[in-house]
Amino acid sequence: MKTYQGKRSIDGLVVTVDGRPLPEHYEVARYTSWGFEWTYEGASPQQLALAILYDHLGDRDRAIRLSEPFMRKVVADLDNDWTLTSADIDRAIAELA
Repeated sequence: MKTYQGKRSIDGLVVTVDGRPLPEHYEVARYTSWGFEWTYEGASPQQLALAILYDHLGDRDRAIRLSEPFMRKVVADLDNDWTLTSADIDRAIAELA
């Protein structure tokens, strides 16, 4: 099971998967060139949703299709510092269906 974490500090944002930086996965889809964000709905939170989903699912088309609803349901409601496990992501995806 993977663990995704985000932290917001004076130095900026850091998002990791199992302790390693999570790539933006611009090669899959580019919603913004400003990187990741969370706690609201928008392009940068959707980029985070896409990156998490693509890393988790390994399915480009499904990650793109789910990125907006996942952003609205999960990413927009994350706290400044957050943790999501693979199980959390699977539950959220099931609720979107």
